[in-house]
Amino acid sequence: MAFLQIQFFSEALVVASTVNVILPEANQGIGMGKSGTSEPPAVLYLLHGYSDDHSIWMRRTSVERYAANHNLAVIMPAVNHSFYCNEAYGERYWDYVSEELPKTMHRFLRLSDDPGKTYVAGLSMGGYGAMRLALTYPERFAAAASFSGAIDITGVVGRHEKDGTAARVFGDVTDLKGTEVDNLFLMKKNAGAPKKPRLYISCGTKDFLYDMHQAVVPQLIESGWDVTRHDEPEATHEWGFWDQEIKKFIEMISDKG
Repeated sequence: MAFLQIQFFSEALVVASTVNVILPEANQGIGMGKSGTSEPPAVLYLLHGYSDDHSIWMRRTSVERYAANHNLAVIMPAVNHSFYCNEAYGERYWDYVSEELPKTMHRFLRLSDDPGKTYVAGLSMGGYGAMRLALTYPERFAAAASFSGAIDITGVVGRHEKDGTAARVFGDVTDLKGTEVDNLFLMKKNAGAPKKPRLYISCGTKDFLYDMHQAVVPQLIESGWDVTRHDEPEATHEWGFWDQEIKKFIEMISDKG
């Protein structure tokens, strides 16, 4: 795989922004296989969690090795503590990840523009972001994944009231239900979309977000979304589980199974 660190000026954020990208190659070295083809690669937007940045997936998992056997580009942006939202008192990270980032990556790189070959996934805060992207723009993605995701933002904000993040990002945190940041609202709003992505949602049974996982997944299924659910016995909020899950998700989208 080729590794690129792209730095560009973001109009949405009005600041220089850094994105890590891995791209398939025809010849990738010992033990990495050969996945590059003449076709533009499929695209996976891979989102980080609350305490991390654009580098973390490559530092803590073998995502590069997992993607090497498939014609898949992996794009990893950084959004700080924004929850992938336009912050009430800060930056426009939602505009960045939902509009500017894909347009910029396609301008810079030779990537598939087929929604049937476009995917998004993330862990924890990134799981929320991935689900929000998929539920807001179901026509853009073939599949989306949340690993230990904070998928119901209305149940998460209380954890970040003391550090000021919730108020900075969301403003009035008492009135988030039924808004465009509420995945449960988006789930119902776009339930009748003509094209919807497959959703893969996983969480460990010892994860502090497991109760949320148990509450939200049945609602998605009842609303007509195509959901594959995985509950990992005894797993917590940790990288061993997420490394396992990104491997499974890449295999799922590559096999189209």
